[in-house]
Amino acid sequence: GIMQIDASKTEVVIRVADFTAAYDGEVLMENISFEVRRGEVFVILGGSGCGKSTLMKHMIGLYKPAAGRILINGRDITCAVGAERREILSCLGVMYQGGALFGSMTLLENVRLPLEEFTALPPEAMNGIAAMKLSLVGLGGALHQIPAEISGGMQKRAAIARAMALDPDVLFLDEPSAGLDPITSAGLDRLVLSLSRNLGMTFVIVSHELPSIEAIADRVIMLDRRARKIVASGKPADLRRDSENAWVRQFFSRQPSPDGL
Repeated sequence: GIMQIDASKTEVVIRVADFTAAYDGEVLMENISFEVRRGEVFVILGGSGCGKSTLMKHMIGLYKPAAGRILINGRDITCAVGAERREILSCLGVMYQGGALFGSMTLLENVRLPLEEFTALPPEAMNGIAAMKLSLVGLGGALHQIPAEISGGMQKRAAIARAMALDPDVLFLDEPSAGLDPITSAGLDRLVLSLSRNLGMTFVIVSHELPSIEAIADRVIMLDRRARKIVASGKPADLRRDSENAWVRQFFSRQPSPDGL
């Protein structure tokens, strides 16, 4: 039953420890620590300018922290170099904000790219894997279309398929529902839930879309720009009810907030 599923989400895949991020000499967040467990949908949220996308970019190795460690399956991405760094990175799938597909390539060619970069598989194997990933996200019939020929929601799905190309341990999605209408956005939420439940995939999602967060998140951490730290963490329903922080309760009960979140 359900208890069993929850009990299995104890293995730590990512550990962020005593992490500080600074940009142009300004500290964005200071001394924060949290863990992401295998198989959970973990959401990083907060108002604009709180650094949630910046935090994600550190977690996928794009930026170096001012202090602290980021362990992926026990290995520190902040100081890994060469083959080790490449190996850690191949365990992470990323969908950037906007999807970032290559416009001149078909969806199949887009999804093949990570396989071309990281594997020495024969071309027909790469095509087979890419086609399978596209069918997993409901795009099995659109393999040979280019991004301009499909909707925004389908482009996001294709970008998720590309992020899944190498069977990563963790899928990072940066503002996946940005720019989508509520129905398309809900469809994307259902996709994330089905990949999580059926394939046991681990997700780290940067978002500020409350309906989406409540639909998909197992746990959230909430960053606050002024406090420069995590002001809340836990299950969305618990935070709405029990958080000591008025701002957090307001966010989850959809009340307007004085700082224009």
